[in-house]
Order: sequence, then structure tokens, then C-alpha cells
Amino acid sequence: MTGITSYGAYIPLYRISRMTIWGALGWLNPASLLPGEKAVANYDEDGLTMAVAASIDCLTGMDRDQVDAVYLATTTPPYRERQNAGIVASALDLRAGARTSDFTGSTKPALGALISDSDALKSGSAKSVLVCSGDCRLGKPGGYLEEIYGDGGAALLLGDSGVIATIEGTHSVSYDFVDHWRTDEDKYNRTWEDRWIRDEGYGKFITESITGLMAKYKLNPKDIAKVVYPCHYIRAHTDIGTKMGFSPAQLQDHMFTTTGHTGTAYPLMILVGALEGAKAGDKIIVASYGNGSDAVLLQVTPEIEKARNRRGIKKHLAAKKDLGSYEKYATYRRMLNIDTGGRGDEIAPTQLSTLWRDRRMVLGLVGSKCRRCGTVQYPPQEMCVKPSCGAIKEMDSYRFSHRRGTLFTYTGDLLAFSLSPPAIYGFVDFEGGGRWLFDLNDCELEALQVGMPVELSFRRKYYDQARGIHGYFWKATPIRCQ
Repeated sequence: MTGITSYGAYIPLYRISRMTIWGALGWLNPASLLPGEKAVANYDEDGLTMAVAASIDCLTGMDRDQVDAVYLATTTPPYRERQNAGIVASALDLRAGARTSDFTGSTKPALGALISDSDALKSGSAKSVLVCSGDCRLGKPGGYLEEIYGDGGAALLLGDSGVIATIEGTHSVSYDFVDHWRTDEDKYNRTWEDRWIRDEGYGKFITESITGLMAKYKLNPKDIAKVVYPCHYIRAHTDIGTKMGFSPAQLQDHMFTTTGHTGTAYPLMILVGALEGAKAGDKIIVASYGNGSDAVLLQVTPEIEKARNRRGIKKHLAAKKDLGSYEKYATYRRMLNIDTGGRGDEIAPTQLSTLWRDRRMVLGLVGSKCRRCGTVQYPPQEMCVKPSCGAIKEMDSYRFSHRRGTLFTYTGDLLAFSLSPPAIYGFVDFEGGGRWLFDLNDCELEALQVGMPVELSFRRKYYDQARGIHGYFWKATPIRCQ
């Protein structure tokens, strides 16, 4: 029996009301105002970091050493040539033997990766595979897409033991349907006529994949507990379900008014929302959209009760802050050519050879633990730092990234460059021992206190624009939700 063994999601802390966006540039397109708000990644987040955050949520209580492969689905990879899934695997500190692969090119590949994983599991070539996704897409300022696109990530772990939802079948349709596109030279997505996309795209492809799946496995609409599919056209989302014979109660919330359209992660995020409320025996259909549609039939098992301790969708939706400013949003997305001053114009060092040698220490935040006395240390040392011990070369690897800590001391620096000044950094004392200096984010200086609990988040440390290099490390953030 193969299927989903765990799930996770990530929604950035910040939201921006569509009224705020419209209030800044709505005079360009007065009819563009949409309801609700959308999720906004912080200035140091991107599709990759959100996929890592979702994966950490997904791997709660799981043995990372058992993961055989990582598949990353995104339309906004930081690198066009450098495997982005490899960075995810390094951040998660997975074993070197784990296969990695990028899935990109449209908003459909996340379910395509899931189907590929299922095939690999059935063939016996893998026993545990992680599918993760994250997107941070841009619409041109003042345009319709700017209001539509939101940021987020999701992850699913597939395996053959402890399965919470079995994969019962799949059905796919593929078409070269040109609705949205972006070339290497484009910073912003381009789109064709809106009605065309709604009627000829979403309205036909999702219907074709789901009805084809149901016909293949001789199912009726009443057999299905929840139907999951992405569609940012609110009225069309209901119409598509009605056309297939589903009641409004069977349609999983599209989340458009709370997060926006989150690209490749969108169907997985909605699916995580469905799994959070699912019970044993439920049949769930999840479909994607983008140059066709993939549809997957799932059946929930009693093991679902063991996966309730995730942050998932509900907890992330509840823990949020209003960004409040369109100018700040545009700055975070690097849509404004702002004056960063001399310090901001400095090109960050790109010590790639050092990164290779210390990749577990930097990307995986792996330190050392003394076998003799149990003292932990970051960065890793060959000699125990405890004076009364003094053990030499008796160290085991010790992962810090998933551990919480408390803020020992901190400061705000108005002279150091930050896209969200002041630059805040401080020392963190980890549970179980160890102390290190981290940048702090997703917080205001006035709200920080010595001794407050914090956790770590994988973020972009710098962007070397001259060389096109994204540098990643871990930052400390106040604990957002339990």
C-alpha cells in the first residue's frame, strides 16, 4: 500500500489587502479590485525557502535519513541552471544518496511529481519520497495578476508504511494551451485574455481530468468527500464543481481570498487543507491546472489521526500580520529601483568553494555533539568545548535547524543595510545546548524581549546581483504558531 505518509504547508507571515494594492495603483485599472487579501513572502523569502519551510512541517516526527528522493516543483526557481532541489535537500540535511529533481515550466508539475513518486514507490526503486513546492510569482504593477498572485508552499511525503491516504488512481490531460507565460527575459508573468483562460482553460481541463478519473474508476460524485482544484475565479470555481455534479459542500475552500493563487503550490496547499479535516474512509480527488490537468484519487486511512500535529494551513492562516504598505510590498519584491546606500550596493562575497566544504554546517545548520559528555556546539568542532572534558575527535553530527531556543541578547542596527530596517540580530540559546548569532526577521525591534522563545527559518542571506548568486542561511524568528 503506497500513498501519502505526511503533509505540511507554509504561508508567509505577512498579508496585504487587495484594497491596499488597488488603493496604490487602482486608478490604472479601476475595474480590477478583487476581494480579500493575499500572502506576501518577506524580502528574504522565495519559492525555495517556502518549500523548505513546508518540508520541515511535513517531516515533523519523521526520520529524515529514510527519505530517498526530493522533488521540488516551482515556476520561480532562484536558479535556471543549478539544481534547486539539491539546495532543499541540503537545507533539510538529507543523506547524500537521496535523489533530487526540479519540476518546473507550468503550475501543474507538483501533482506530476506526486504521480512520478507513486510510480517509483510501486516499482520498488524508492521507499520514501518528498514532494515539495513553493512559488513567489510577480504580476506587473497595476495589473490584474498583481492582485491574483500570492506566495506559499506545501509538501507531501510519500511512502509504503504509515500511509494516511492511499493513492488509488490517476488521470492526466496535457495541452499546449497558452494562457500564462514568462521567458528568460521576463521579470513579470504575461497573460492572455481573462475570459479565454477561465472558459477554455480552467473550465475544460479540470473538468476533463476529474471526470476522466471518475469514469476510469467507476465513481459517482456522491462517492467523493472532497474535491480539490485550483481556480482563482471565485464564481467559476463553484460552477466547475456544479457542472461535474458536486455540491458546494464537497468543494474544498479555494483559499483565493486568504492567500491568493500560489502557483505550483496551490493544489497541494488546498489538499493539505482538505487532509486537515479528513476522516478515515474519505475519498478525495485533487486536480492541478496548467497546460492541462493532472487528477489523483486518494482514500484516507485511520493513520490520518497521527498526522494532526502539523502547522499545515489552519495554523498558518491564523498567525498573520498586515504588511500595510504597497510601497513596502513593491520593495520586498524588488520592483522599485530604490537607493540602498553604499552598504546596500556592496556585492556580497561568493565563497562557493567554502560553501561546498562546509555545506552541512551552512545549509543544514549541522554542528557537533561530544560522545563523551554530550556537549553540543555550533559550528562543529573536533575538540569538546567543555573545559572539564577535552575529548578530541569524539564528535557526532548534531542538527540545530529544527530546534527551538531563547533570545539571549539582541540589537537593532540602523547603519547596516536592510530592506526592512533596522537590521536586527542577536544570540540564540538552543534547547539542549549551543549558542549562535543569527539575523532576526518576521518581527519588530520593539516587540523583542530577552528570553523570548524563537525558532529557525531557512532564508536568503544575500543576493549577489552581479553574479546572480542567492546565498542562503538560517535566521531566527519569534515562534509563530505551535
